Formats: sequence, C-alpha cells, structure tokens
Amino acid sequence: MLNTDLLINALTTLLVTIDPPGMAPIFLSLTVGMTRSQRMQVALRGTLIALGILAAFALFGESILSLLGISIGAFRIAGGLLLFVIAFEMIFEKRQERKEKTGEVAITRDHMHNIAVFPLALPLIAGPGAISATILLSGAFDGAAGRVQLLLVIIASLAILLASMAVADRLDRFLGVTGRAILTRLLGVILAALAAQFVVDGVRASFTTYAGP
Repeated sequence: MLNTDLLINALTTLLVTIDPPGMAPIFLSLTVGMTRSQRMQVALRGTLIALGILAAFALFGESILSLLGISIGAFRIAGGLLLFVIAFEMIFEKRQERKEKTGEVAITRDHMHNIAVFPLALPLIAGPGAISATILLSGAFDGAAGRVQLLLVIIASLAILLASMAVADRLDRFLGVTGRAILTRLLGVILAALAAQFVVDGVRASFTTYAGP
C-alpha cells in the first residue's frame, strides 16, 4: 500500500541531501574541456554507480546495522545529527566550498580519467549524507513492497540529478550566484528540519525499545 506522505518525505530528504542544483556548477568544473556527449557519459556512469551504492544500503543497511549491534533508533539519532551538520554547511555555504575543493583535487590527481567514480559518484552523489539518509529511510519502508518503493524513490531522485547535470550549463547561468545562494540556504533549512525529525524519531524509538515493562 502506498504511503504518499512517506514517499514525499523520502523524496524530499534524498533530493535535499543530493542537492541537484548545487551539483550543476561542480559538475561543470569537473568536466571542463569535455564535449556535451562526453559530459553525458560521465554523468550517466556516475549516476549509475551512485544508484548501485545507495540501492545496496537501502536493501542491506539494516542488516549491516544489526550485524554491528546498532539499533535503528541509535542510527536515526546519529544520522539525523550528521544530516544536521550538512544542513548547517549548506546554510552557511561551507558544503559548496568543500565540494569544489574535492573537485579541484580530483582534476589535478586523476586528470579526469575516473571522474565518474571519484569524485562524482563518491563522495559527491553517494556521500555520507545520502548513505545515512538512505539507511534511515529504509527503516520506514517495511517489507519487500516497501523496499521496492524506496528503490523507486532513489531512482527518481537520481533521475532528477542526472537531468540537472544534463542542463548544468543552462541551470548555472539561470540561477547565477545569488540564485544558488538563496536555493542552497532554503534547502539547508528544510534539511535541518528533516534532520531534527530523524533525531526525535530515533529518541522515541530508543525509549520504546529500552523501556521496561
């Protein structure tokens, strides 16, 4: 059965974490000198690799946590705090600066041979924030049908990201410096609220789990 509110919450969380508008200028800097066709090849390959990584955590994230003896409540608290740090960086423009530095290092070291893998797929798309958000969301999607829905949400999020990279040059010109700053801060506030909700849910789940009879 489809839970519309849960699906919207999951899509919003992943989109804000992945940040397609913010990725556009970084993607352009990573692929400078490439033709449009070459850029699309890099974007498609990087997106598919990121999809594989996030799908693996969506399917097996809870099993990994159980193996390590970590409750989903504890991970919700930790993941929520991590997402809050990312939101803080977005609001104060620290995340964009860090991502741009990551791109610059990759260009000089690898000479753009493996850009799709590093730094595009990891850590720019499927970074700690996206992985944490995916594992957190997997706890809310129960059963095989729920996991399929979560996979569809991940695919939809990455499809939007791929579209933003396809029109990165136009999107960057349209938003401009001011537009990017406003949008990044707005998304940061939304992510902060979602992160706080994850922490609240984690505390509630932990009290429920460890409360005595």
